[in-house]
Amino acid sequence: MTFQIHALPRETFAPLFGLDETALATRRAVWRIAESSPGWPCRVSLADADKGERLLLVNHEHLGGATPYRASHAVFVRETAPQARPEPGDVPDVIGRRLISVRAFDGDWMMVGADVVEGGAVAATLETMLADRAVAEVHLHIARPGCYLARATRA
Repeated sequence: MTFQIHALPRETFAPLFGLDETALATRRAVWRIAESSPGWPCRVSLADADKGERLLLVNHEHLGGATPYRASHAVFVRETAPQARPEPGDVPDVIGRRLISVRAFDGDWMMVGADVVEGGAVAATLETMLADRAVAEVHLHIARPGCYLARATRA
């Protein structure tokens, strides 16, 4: 068994790219310029923005539904982000170079497991968590700021 990491879909954010600052503000979004690289991880491309690159900073609900774990958080999306589609079993560098909070959820969106691991241990952690048939999917968060990064399922 192996895992598949999923980026957020570009089409979720595409309608925001042409909006002015006032319209973005009503959608809890603002433009930011990457001040360094790495450090500004795009959730669509699963790559860090280059220094000076423009990103949308927007609140995104990554765990909806009727659950106590319903959650949203700020995410960055590069204006020119290509859609990431990692191969099964691959961990993008944007994950591999960070401390990651790994959260396993069952089909009712109840948390059934969690850990904090260095990026190099994400693959083994996903394999272990997803081997448990009670786990429907696993969410990956950047541990220190707590921001949602991506999700993983069985491949």
